[in-house]
Amino acid sequence: MIASVRGPVVDVALDHVVIDCGGVGYQVLVTPSTAGSVRRGVESTLLTTMIVREDSMTLYGFTEPDARSLFTLLQTVTGVGPRLAMATLAVLEPDALRQALAGGDTKALMTVPGIGKRVAERLVVELRDKVDRPHTESGGAAGVSGFTIRDQVTEALVGLGFAEAQAEKAVIAVLAENPDADSATVLRAGLASLGKTK
Repeated sequence: MIASVRGPVVDVALDHVVIDCGGVGYQVLVTPSTAGSVRRGVESTLLTTMIVREDSMTLYGFTEPDARSLFTLLQTVTGVGPRLAMATLAVLEPDALRQALAGGDTKALMTVPGIGKRVAERLVVELRDKVDRPHTESGGAAGVSGFTIRDQVTEALVGLGFAEAQAEKAVIAVLAENPDADSATVLRAGLASLGKTK
Protein backbone atom coordinates (compact mmCIF):
# COMPACT_ATOMS: atom_id res chain seq x y z
CA MET A 1 0.00 0.00 0.00
CA ILE A 2 1.34 3.42 -0.96
CA ALA A 3 0.31 5.76 1.88
CA SER A 4 2.01 8.94 0.62
CA VAL A 5 4.22 10.29 -2.14
CA ARG A 6 6.76 13.08 -1.96
CA GLY A 7 8.86 14.72 -4.62
CA PRO A 8 8.95 17.47 -7.23
CA VAL A 9 5.74 17.98 -9.18
CA VAL A 10 6.26 17.09 -12.83
CA ASP A 11 2.80 17.82 -14.20
CA VAL A 12 -0.44 19.41 -12.98
CA ALA A 13 -3.88 18.94 -14.53
CA LEU A 14 -7.41 19.62 -13.29
CA ASP A 15 -7.92 16.07 -12.01
CA HIS A 16 -4.42 14.74 -11.39
CA VAL A 17 -0.81 15.54 -10.64
CA VAL A 18 2.38 13.66 -11.44
CA ILE A 19 5.03 13.52 -8.71
CA ASP A 20 8.57 12.30 -9.33
CA CYS A 21 9.58 9.94 -6.52
CA GLY A 22 13.14 8.77 -6.99
CA GLY A 23 12.95 8.89 -10.76
CA VAL A 24 9.50 7.26 -10.99
CA GLY A 25 6.57 9.50 -11.92
CA TYR A 26 3.43 8.67 -9.95
CA GLN A 27 0.13 9.90 -11.39
CA VAL A 28 -2.17 10.77 -8.51
CA LEU A 29 -5.85 11.60 -9.02
CA VAL A 30 -6.85 14.66 -7.00
CA THR A 31 -9.62 17.23 -6.61
CA PRO A 32 -9.30 20.58 -8.44
CA SER A 33 -8.48 22.38 -5.19
CA THR A 34 -5.67 19.92 -4.42
CA ALA A 35 -4.32 20.27 -7.96
CA GLY A 36 -4.32 24.00 -7.45
CA SER A 37 -2.33 23.75 -4.22
CA VAL A 38 0.80 22.36 -5.91
CA ARG A 39 3.18 23.81 -8.50
CA ARG A 40 5.33 22.31 -11.20
CA GLY A 41 8.94 21.92 -10.09
CA VAL A 42 8.14 22.37 -6.40
CA GLU A 43 8.48 19.43 -4.00
CA SER A 44 5.14 18.38 -2.55
CA THR A 45 3.77 15.65 -0.32
CA LEU A 46 0.38 14.04 -0.86
CA LEU A 47 -1.32 11.51 1.39
CA THR A 48 -2.58 8.72 -0.82
CA THR A 49 -4.99 5.82 -1.02
CA MET A 50 -4.30 3.10 -3.56
CA ILE A 51 -7.27 1.36 -5.16
CA VAL A 52 -6.37 -1.97 -6.76
CA ARG A 53 -8.60 -3.46 -9.45
CA GLU A 54 -8.04 -6.44 -11.74
CA ASP A 55 -6.87 -4.17 -14.55
CA SER A 56 -5.50 -1.14 -12.71
CA MET A 57 -3.79 0.34 -9.66
CA THR A 58 -4.90 3.92 -9.05
CA LEU A 59 -3.59 6.45 -6.55
CA TYR A 60 -5.90 9.10 -5.08
CA GLY A 61 -4.19 11.99 -3.32
CA PHE A 62 -5.07 14.43 -0.54
CA THR A 63 -3.39 17.27 1.29
CA GLU A 64 -5.13 16.53 4.61
CA PRO A 65 -5.79 13.33 6.59
CA ASP A 66 -9.42 14.38 7.10
CA ALA A 67 -10.13 14.39 3.36
CA ARG A 68 -8.52 10.98 2.95
CA SER A 69 -10.58 9.57 5.84
CA LEU A 70 -13.80 10.90 4.31
CA PHE A 71 -12.82 9.44 0.93
CA THR A 72 -12.53 6.01 2.54
CA LEU A 73 -15.69 6.44 4.60
CA LEU A 74 -17.81 7.43 1.61
CA GLN A 75 -16.92 4.19 -0.15
CA THR A 76 -18.43 2.11 2.66
CA VAL A 77 -21.83 3.10 1.26
CA THR A 78 -23.27 0.81 -1.42
CA GLY A 79 -23.12 2.44 -4.85
CA VAL A 80 -20.29 4.84 -3.98
CA GLY A 81 -16.96 4.03 -5.62
CA PRO A 82 -13.68 5.94 -5.57
CA ARG A 83 -14.57 8.25 -8.47
CA LEU A 84 -17.88 9.30 -6.94
CA ALA A 85 -16.20 9.74 -3.55
CA MET A 86 -13.60 11.97 -5.21
CA ALA A 87 -16.31 13.95 -7.02
CA THR A 88 -18.03 14.50 -3.67
CA LEU A 89 -14.85 15.94 -2.15
CA ALA A 90 -14.35 18.10 -5.24
CA VAL A 91 -17.76 19.71 -4.73
CA LEU A 92 -17.96 19.73 -0.92
CA GLU A 93 -15.03 20.67 1.30
CA PRO A 94 -14.57 18.24 4.24
CA ASP A 95 -16.34 20.51 6.76
CA ALA A 96 -19.24 21.13 4.39
CA LEU A 97 -19.53 17.40 3.69
CA ARG A 98 -19.55 16.55 7.40
CA GLN A 99 -22.19 19.23 7.95
CA ALA A 100 -24.37 17.83 5.17
CA LEU A 101 -24.09 14.24 6.42
CA ALA A 102 -24.61 15.06 10.10
CA GLY A 103 -27.48 17.45 9.34
CA GLY A 104 -29.24 15.23 6.80
CA ASP A 105 -28.84 17.81 4.05
CA THR A 106 -29.60 15.67 0.99
CA LYS A 107 -29.92 18.75 -1.24
CA ALA A 108 -26.27 19.64 -0.62
CA LEU A 109 -25.23 16.08 -1.39
CA MET A 110 -27.26 16.10 -4.59
CA THR A 111 -25.18 18.98 -5.94
CA VAL A 112 -22.51 16.35 -6.61
CA PRO A 113 -22.73 14.99 -10.18
CA GLY A 114 -23.73 11.34 -9.94
CA ILE A 115 -25.51 11.57 -6.59
CA GLY A 116 -29.28 11.38 -6.89
CA LYS A 117 -31.92 11.44 -4.17
CA ARG A 118 -31.66 7.74 -3.36
CA VAL A 119 -27.86 7.76 -2.96
CA ALA A 120 -27.98 11.02 -0.97
CA GLU A 121 -30.49 9.52 1.45
CA ARG A 122 -28.38 6.37 1.76
CA LEU A 123 -25.29 8.47 2.53
CA VAL A 124 -27.12 10.32 5.30
CA VAL A 125 -28.64 7.18 6.85
CA GLU A 126 -25.39 5.23 6.84
CA LEU A 127 -22.91 7.98 7.69
CA ARG A 128 -24.65 10.59 9.84
CA ASP A 129 -23.57 8.85 13.04
CA LYS A 130 -20.05 8.20 11.77
CA VAL A 131 -19.04 11.84 11.24
CA ASP A 132 -18.59 14.66 13.69
CA ARG A 133 -20.45 17.88 12.97
CA PRO A 134 -17.85 20.58 12.19
CA HIS A 135 -17.48 23.42 14.67
CA THR A 136 -18.17 26.07 12.05
CA GLU A 137 -21.81 26.91 11.33
CA SER A 138 -21.09 28.99 8.26
CA GLY A 139 -22.18 27.81 4.84
CA GLY A 140 -20.58 27.66 1.42
CA ALA A 141 -16.94 28.31 2.09
CA ALA A 142 -17.01 26.54 5.48
CA GLY A 143 -15.65 29.51 7.33
CA VAL A 144 -12.97 30.56 4.85
CA SER A 145 -13.10 34.22 3.98
CA GLY A 146 -13.61 35.42 0.43
CA PHE A 147 -10.18 37.07 0.49
CA THR A 148 -8.52 33.78 1.42
CA ILE A 149 -10.42 31.93 -1.29
CA ARG A 150 -9.47 34.58 -3.83
CA ASP A 151 -5.80 34.18 -3.00
CA GLN A 152 -5.97 30.38 -2.92
CA VAL A 153 -7.75 30.01 -6.25
CA THR A 154 -5.63 32.67 -7.94
CA GLU A 155 -2.52 30.78 -6.84
CA ALA A 156 -4.08 27.54 -8.08
CA LEU A 157 -4.73 29.02 -11.53
CA VAL A 158 -1.19 30.40 -11.67
CA GLY A 159 0.04 26.89 -10.80
CA LEU A 160 -1.97 25.58 -13.75
CA GLY A 161 -0.13 27.95 -16.08
CA PHE A 162 -2.20 31.15 -16.23
CA ALA A 163 -0.76 34.63 -15.82
CA GLU A 164 -1.37 36.02 -12.32
CA ALA A 165 -3.24 39.11 -13.53
CA GLN A 166 -5.45 37.00 -15.80
CA ALA A 167 -6.14 34.49 -13.03
CA GLU A 168 -6.96 37.13 -10.44
CA LYS A 169 -9.36 38.90 -12.81
CA ALA A 170 -11.23 35.65 -13.46
CA VAL A 171 -11.47 34.82 -9.74
CA ILE A 172 -12.73 38.29 -8.81
CA ALA A 173 -15.41 38.02 -11.49
CA VAL A 174 -16.56 34.63 -10.18
CA LEU A 175 -16.68 35.81 -6.54
CA ALA A 176 -18.61 38.92 -7.58
CA GLU A 177 -21.37 36.67 -8.95
CA ASN A 178 -21.22 34.07 -6.17
CA PRO A 179 -19.54 35.47 -3.03
CA ASP A 180 -20.45 32.42 -0.92
CA ALA A 181 -18.85 29.86 -3.26
CA ASP A 182 -16.22 27.51 -1.87
CA SER A 183 -12.73 27.26 -3.33
CA ALA A 184 -13.46 24.21 -5.52
CA THR A 185 -16.50 25.93 -7.06
CA VAL A 186 -14.56 29.13 -7.69
CA LEU A 187 -11.69 27.17 -9.26
CA ARG A 188 -14.00 25.33 -11.65
CA ALA A 189 -15.81 28.54 -12.61
CA GLY A 190 -12.50 30.35 -13.08
CA LEU A 191 -11.22 27.61 -15.36
CA ALA A 192 -14.48 27.71 -17.31
CA SER A 193 -14.21 31.46 -17.81
CA LEU A 194 -10.63 31.03 -18.98
CA GLY A 195 -11.75 28.54 -21.59
CA LYS A 196 -10.25 25.41 -20.02
CA THR A 197 -13.50 23.62 -19.21
CA LYS A 198 -16.86 23.43 -20.88
